[in-house]
Amino acid sequence: MPTRRKILGGLAAALTCSPTWADVGTPAYIAAAREPDGTFALYGIGAEGADRFRIALPGRGHAAAAHPGRPEAVAFARRPGLFALAIDCRTGQVTARLQAPAGRHFYGHGCFSSDGSILYTTENAFESGAGRIGLWSTDEGYRRIGERASGGIGPHDVVRLPGTETLAVANGGIRTHPASGREKLNIETMRPSLAYLDEDGTIAELCELGPEFHRNSIRHLSVRADGLVACAMQWQGDPFDAPPLLALHKRGSPLRLVGARGPLQALLRAYAGSVAFSGGGDRVGFTAPRGGRAQVYSVEDGRLLQEVRRPDICGIAPHRNGFLATDGTGGVSAVGAVGLHTLTRANRAWDNHLISIEQK
Repeated sequence: MPTRRKILGGLAAALTCSPTWADVGTPAYIAAAREPDGTFALYGIGAEGADRFRIALPGRGHAAAAHPGRPEAVAFARRPGLFALAIDCRTGQVTARLQAPAGRHFYGHGCFSSDGSILYTTENAFESGAGRIGLWSTDEGYRRIGERASGGIGPHDVVRLPGTETLAVANGGIRTHPASGREKLNIETMRPSLAYLDEDGTIAELCELGPEFHRNSIRHLSVRADGLVACAMQWQGDPFDAPPLLALHKRGSPLRLVGARGPLQALLRAYAGSVAFSGGGDRVGFTAPRGGRAQVYSVEDGRLLQEVRRPDICGIAPHRNGFLATDGTGGVSAVGAVGLHTLTRANRAWDNHLISIEQK
């Protein structure tokens, strides 16, 4: 029979257990949205598209990063953002406010180290134009503990390769300055790149498209379990001249453009909003919110397998063997072999990104 001491010890351990995502309904995704009254909120979303939690935000959110171990998210303001909020998703309490250092702004994206102890943020050192990756210690109240070069200009998105501490960075190549708002200052000389940063900050690999594609800004990333990276791009030129807006990359190989020129490309209006691998990993999909479309391609041979239409569709993430997508009309939809099927719809406008919660 257990002793009284063991029973009390067990109760104490249970009471002091670290919180997990199960404490907020085990959401599979997080996403920001604009409410009908013009306010903003961060939502936890279940695998079937239903709300799991709602937390008010002080302004428009862009993307967020979900802590791998505890129910905590960092919500980033739309670029050029000067702050990000660390939020306890159980209580809705802001536990830390990350302020961009002087001369910097955030680009709206970030990711955690595998153990959740460090948050990485994409940043612009706007006087020099150099891209930076900020490092913030989560166990010290998100204290800034360092930074490293991103490998290019305009680092928009950053992801961590599974099973490693290597980061993949989407350097969009576009120089901006807060004094000029969102104006693009170097279109003629931009050089987008995909950079891989080792744990010590060394740029282990830097990949660029050919000179004829120097206006194809690499903006958003998704990574498969084996380290294959998908890049979604935004063409800074005439939409009718746009090249493919999707590329795949495996370390040690050149970037592989996926898609084709022509009328179908023009309908995308030169703008890919988000990208994701399917739940099964054999397909890759990206959204084109300005064109009201999402396209799905075969990873193996780059064939276009499917195109679905939905106004202002933008957020996309893995879902079972296919995808989950969000749109500006409040829809959460599954995209699978039979097309697009709306799971839920609410009176809100989802923002650009749907972020999977990758738990330890």
